Amino acid sequence: MLEHDQDLESTSPAWISFADLMTGLLGAFVLLLVGVMAAQLDMASKLEDEVQKRQVEEQRRISLENALAIPLASGRITLNNGRIGISGKLLFELNSDKLEPEGRQLLKSLVVPLRSYLQSREEMLMVSGFTDDRAVGRRNRQFEDNWELSAQRALTVTRTLIEEGMPSAMLFAAAFGQEQALVANTDDKARAQNRRVEIAPVPKAGSGSPGRKTNTQPG
Repeated sequence: MLEHDQDLESTSPAWISFADLMTGLLGAFVLLLVGVMAAQLDMASKLEDEVQKRQVEEQRRISLENALAIPLASGRITLNNGRIGISGKLLFELNSDKLEPEGRQLLKSLVVPLRSYLQSREEMLMVSGFTDDRAVGRRNRQFEDNWELSAQRALTVTRTLIEEGMPSAMLFAAAFGQEQALVANTDDKARAQNRRVEIAPVPKAGSGSPGRKTNTQPG
């Protein structure tokens, strides 16, 4: 009997150690399971947010298309990823920031639909000027470089929109010079595409734009 009791005493620690091991493994499994479930919930939440974001963007695109249906149908503007594009040759002569009469009429026609679009949204308009890659002509002493030319064109469009009825608090001007070309500047046709002004709705909290922001008011 004494030997039997001694055997029990010698084997008990092994069973206790095995039980502790199983308890530890079970605890680790539970923690792992909780971590996996938390990751899945986080992924599902992010996916839902992304779906909602895309739905909002799609609704925004449709609203903008509806608001600009007439000028879009006429082919005088383009709409790409929420950016309204206007050809530079429709607005300005080469190396000039003086607005052409046809360009003024076009901008005037955009004021009412854009103002209507912005009324129900916490957005404003960023008016961006772009040039081609050719340096400003030597005979043109009015502009130092393409940055200045694109800035002045953006300001001209911004001020014209304000003059035609767009509240000044709803828009600002930005300059990109020859950066962000639509196509490679390989010939005159391509360069004409890159000389443009774009109008894009952006959140009021901040545009997040890499362009150079400029004042919309003189002086």
